[in-house]
Order: sequence, then structure tokens, then C-alpha cells
Amino acid sequence: MDRLVIGVDVGTGSARAGVFDAEGRCLGRAERPIRMVRPLPDHAEHESEDIGRCVCASVREAVERAGIDPAAVAGIGFDATCSLVVRDRDGAPLSVSSSGEPGLDTIVWLDHRAVAEAEECTASGHRVLAHVGGVMSPEMEIPKLMWLQRHRPDVWARAGLFLDLADYLTWRASGSTARSECTVTCKWTYLAHEAEGWQADFLAARGVGDLLERGGLPRRASPIASDLGPLTADAAARLGLTTGCRVAVGLIDAHAGALGVLGAAAAEGPAALDRQIAMIAGTSTCHMALSAEARPVPGVWGPYLGAVLPGLWLEEAGQSVSGALLDHVVALHSASAALEGNPHAALVARIGELRAAEGEAFARGLHVLPDFHGNRSPLADPHATGVISGLTMDRSVDGLARLYYRTAVAVALGTRHILDALNAQGWRIDTLNVAGGHTKNPLLMELYADTTGCRVVEPVEDAVLLGSAMTATVPAGLHPSLAAAAAAMSRAARVREPDPSRRAGFDRDYSTFLLMHEQRRALEAV
Repeated sequence: MDRLVIGVDVGTGSARAGVFDAEGRCLGRAERPIRMVRPLPDHAEHESEDIGRCVCASVREAVERAGIDPAAVAGIGFDATCSLVVRDRDGAPLSVSSSGEPGLDTIVWLDHRAVAEAEECTASGHRVLAHVGGVMSPEMEIPKLMWLQRHRPDVWARAGLFLDLADYLTWRASGSTARSECTVTCKWTYLAHEAEGWQADFLAARGVGDLLERGGLPRRASPIASDLGPLTADAAARLGLTTGCRVAVGLIDAHAGALGVLGAAAAEGPAALDRQIAMIAGTSTCHMALSAEARPVPGVWGPYLGAVLPGLWLEEAGQSVSGALLDHVVALHSASAALEGNPHAALVARIGELRAAEGEAFARGLHVLPDFHGNRSPLADPHATGVISGLTMDRSVDGLARLYYRTAVAVALGTRHILDALNAQGWRIDTLNVAGGHTKNPLLMELYADTTGCRVVEPVEDAVLLGSAMTATVPAGLHPSLAAAAAAMSRAARVREPDPSRRAGFDRDYSTFLLMHEQRRALEAV
């Protein structure tokens, strides 16, 4: 049998694994839910040991479903959310939980406990801010580490390893404490384009000057897909693989998705990249734009060199909640109790019936501003809040359907807002490559096309798993470079064109959307 690779993706709610060949075909996949604890409204925590167990179970099942000999797996790649794992000097978990529960050693990416620390970073005016859109987000690791040093000095004193979740996974697999250029550049203020990546003056001024020593961080980060060596005997046994399997330097989950869907465009050259973005859309949405030169965009993370592909700069915009906002709206409404099975599918079907019957009048007068968990881009305001305008006393399923529809429209308009910011800095985006859970929601896919006027391309394979598998092919020897792997493994896709007859209505909605932002700012000023 030909040599194969495995891609592993750890998202907010699950760990997944897929077996891939050198052409990018998935031969088998599996998934396990992971545990998340919310002890306080803005706190979110994982147990990394739980994540490890779920990864191992997913890999074993994916190999079984593929019907292959484990010895055929020549490489494994990992991606994960940008969550912070804390271990002691012996590598054992250190609880970071505000509840005190042992084992909860991971602060989830969406955790906003470090808002004050993020604002302090922004107020410093340090030049690292030029690579995070000018505003530090509480979703990044430095504010979280500052919070830990101040609020849990006992944990800080005992720490021996601070790891982004993807680097934790490669450490457990290979024993290497190397850090990915993707993780530390995008979330730790490491400047990969400079000879001295770590900015010691910034770290010292934030009270974490001993970060590298305390957290076991190397002076230089490692390029994505670099060879970390073979699986350790223990890791091979837990994963059901062999020590002949090589481990690749990993990356953040959204960046793996960008690699999976933009590989073909990158092979075509800068002009093709200027017209496309990757949208990794699930609980949240990341909007990933690549370019041959650095293009800073206010309110957008980056530019980051080498965070997806070598030699290319990344701008990373996003919505902190998108799919999670639709879940939230369903959970809030009393009519949701009447929906059996998958409430999203039931509501999308009912919305289709109501739109057919009512036409343009459907949900008229109801408008939503989707910033229920802040506005990551392009406003870079973690304090931003959501707005619903036009509510009535309607508590029926149809009333929920109208609110759900307008929330979905708002999520899509948030993407249009981001596209405007990117296009103002040199992109000419006409194509959205959408991957993740949103591809299962036909209403969202339709709205992304119709509200933005862009083609929407949906990959056939799971783009995030595919991106991780691409990284694995390099140390496995299946492809000579990450760029070659991305070009060779990109798969055919489904395409949705926008409906021009609906453009005028959504233009009016967008004008309302922008006006609601202005009105919210006016209310905050009062």
C-alpha cells in the first residue's frame, strides 16, 4: 500500500482525525467530543488530558475506518484552536481554572478573562501592535499569561511549559518542545520576519519578562511542516500507530483550513490570492487573506509572515461568534422547545417556506447587530455588544424563524464589513472559500454569496483536516515542500454564485447594519 498520512484537528468542541493519501483523498475519519467548562461567563477551560484521549480515540477509529495497516501511516500533522496549555516542570497539568478544579490546565481561545490585560498591551503603543491590527485581543496568549501571572502566581511559579494547543499536541506526540511559527507569530507577539522574533522589552514591560525561561519557549520558532522526528513509543501505542510515523510542526486550526482551501490559488500566484479569502466558519469565523507583501489592515490581525505558507503574509480577520450566535438565539427563544431533532435544520426549512410565501416582506423591520461576544474585526472592540431591533411579542416558532433569519443575515453582513476593510488595503476579493460547520447550513451559504456579491466555494474534503494532512506529507517524504503539498492535494470544489436580484435588498440591510454600529457608539457615549 502507498504511504499515507493523518491529519488531526482539535476544534472548540471536538477532536477529529482523517487518513489521507498524497493526492488529498480522505480514506477514513472519526470524531470525539471534548469537554469545555464555563465556571464564569467570560471564562472557558479545557482539560488537555481529555483532549489527548479524544485525539487518540479519533486516530484509532479513522485508521480502522480506512481499513489500512497502521504501518502505512508515514506522517501525522496537528492543528488546534489557539488555546493556552499550562504544565509544570515535570510536564504534569497545572489547573488554571477559576473554579479550582484540578486537571483544567487549558484556557480556551474564546476566554475573555484577560480584557484588562489586553487593554494594557494596547495602551503601551509598542510596535508589536502593528502586527495585531493595532489592538491587542484578550483571545491572544500574552494577555492570558499576564492574567495568570497576576491572578494565579502560585501556578506561574510552578510552571515549566506554556504551550499553544497545537504545540502541546506535537509535544505529546514527539517529545519535542519546538514551537510553530504559526502559533507564536499569530498569538504570542513573536515577529517571525525579524532576526530577533521575541521582543524582550515588550514582555518585560508587561511583567512576563521571564516568559521564555518559565514556559520552556525556544529562541526561534520552527516553520510549519518541519520534521519533529518520529512518534515516541508511548505516543505510537496510544495512537495505534508505529514509531515509523513522523510528526510535523503544526498550526492553528483556522490556518490549517486556509492552507487546505487556498493551496491552489497560492500556486497560481499573487494575482489569484488577491481575489480570494479562506473562511473557516464554525463556532466562530476566521477570514484569512494571503498576499505576497505585507498589508496592514486596521482592526485585523497581522500581517504575519509564514503563518500559512512560507514567503506569504497573512491577514486574519474574524467574528468571535457566528455559529455560536445562532445556537445562542435558538437557546434564548421559548419556541425552541417545540423543535425536535436538529433545530437549525428545522428553522432553515421553515424560513424557506416563509420566504416563498412572504417574499421581500419576510422579517422586514427586524435587524440584528451580531457582536454578542465583542467585535474582533474590523472594529477590534472586545466590549462591543449585540443589538436586536424590531422585536415584538411573537413567541411562536415562526417568530423564532424570523429572528434566526435576521441573525444569519447579520453574520453574513459582518463578513461583508470585513471584506470592505481588506479591499480598502489592496485586495479585490470576489471569491469566498468557506470551510467548517457553516457548510452544513444552506441558509448561511446562500447569504454569504448574496450579501457580499462573491462566489462561494465549498471544498469537497474537510479543508481543516486536509491542511493538517498537508503538513504531515513533508516529513513523511510524500511531497518535497508545504507549497508542493498544498498544490498537489487541493481538491475540486462546489461553487455557488450570488443572486444579483437580491443585491439591492441586502445593500439596504448593510446600510442599516452600519447605522446600527453608529447608533450603538452614540448610546455608549451617553
